[in-house]
Amino acid sequence: METFLGYRRSDGRVGVRNTIAVVPLSVAASAVATAIADGGPERARATPHQLAADAPAPALEQGKRVLTGIGTNPNVCATVFVSLGTEVLDAEALADEVAATGRPVETLSVRECNGTRDAVDTGISKLADLAAETADTTREEAPVSELIVGVECGGSDATSGLASNPAVGEACDTLIEAGGTASFSETPEFIGAEHILADRCANDDVRERLLAAVDRREGMADLMGVDLRGAQPSPGNQEGGLTTIEEKSLGAIVKGGTTEIQDIVSYGEQLPTEGGLVIMDTPGYDVESVVGKVAGGAQLIVFTTGRGSTTGNPIAPVIKVCGNPQTWERMASNMDVNASTIIGGDDLEDVGDRLFETIVETANGQQTAAEARGMHEFAINERLPNEIERFGETA
Repeated sequence: METFLGYRRSDGRVGVRNTIAVVPLSVAASAVATAIADGGPERARATPHQLAADAPAPALEQGKRVLTGIGTNPNVCATVFVSLGTEVLDAEALADEVAATGRPVETLSVRECNGTRDAVDTGISKLADLAAETADTTREEAPVSELIVGVECGGSDATSGLASNPAVGEACDTLIEAGGTASFSETPEFIGAEHILADRCANDDVRERLLAAVDRREGMADLMGVDLRGAQPSPGNQEGGLTTIEEKSLGAIVKGGTTEIQDIVSYGEQLPTEGGLVIMDTPGYDVESVVGKVAGGAQLIVFTTGRGSTTGNPIAPVIKVCGNPQTWERMASNMDVNASTIIGGDDLEDVGDRLFETIVETANGQQTAAEARGMHEFAINERLPNEIERFGETA
């Protein structure tokens, strides 16, 4: 499985889906964007989110990076930016950045359309034009080295660290050996195990930035009066058999595999395409964390869960990997890969190989359970002024 069939974009990158993105600039335009996508062609996807039209500058800057990253993700063939018309963010400026990658892009203002009804009608018409313009896009063969796979976990339990996360780590090692890129995140879930990751960094610069990112996330928790190291895992994690933060972190980091950490990037920043393992500094909230990696260019997400999760994404297919045999039995219709067989004695490498095959098959167009059931969650992590003041602009 050295190649897959993907959509080659004008900027040279390859997508695994041919999506038309309907991207609101703020929460005020999110419902309109959703209505437009619902009335458009099947491959139209909206990305509704909670960013305010006049949010603080740090939040707007991060929001701009994410929204531009969505429009330029390899899975996106065209974009419609939808604004209320009062946002601080400039729709035309975002459109120009996307257009620079060779993708067709349109903008739409609800105010200029004289309200939501005409805005939805206008948006649907724009989608029809974009669908016709991109209808001839076909899949072509590409090496798996051009894949960027984001790795996530949610609803973790004891089986996550024992089965599903190690299986994902095996698949990441296979992808990286083939020249591809894997990225894992959720910086708060490094706490207590950050020294292990630090020893795997390719150089001192990456090591220092990784430890600084962990310190910053812990410091942000301190601002809210939360002692992460002294705290227990979430109630759900405890019910699933996890007892300490360190135990959860040790189980979480194995989903990144065993290779050197080549780099660490900020939330929503473009992920390197040279191959290797890259960390993205994200919060622990899985929906926001997934969105950060997709904005960074990940074409696929591999998402492990022990207690169960239905989370998807509108832009990138999300492959669910389950390590708990009871959860697999109860929620098989929401899962894609059964890693719980490891608990029953299956070889870890065999399950990792099976997951890698699923990654390639998904890249070829096979639907994930989340896609089939219309699970398209989207949320943007917001940076706050006091966070910038205390911890600086970057990790």
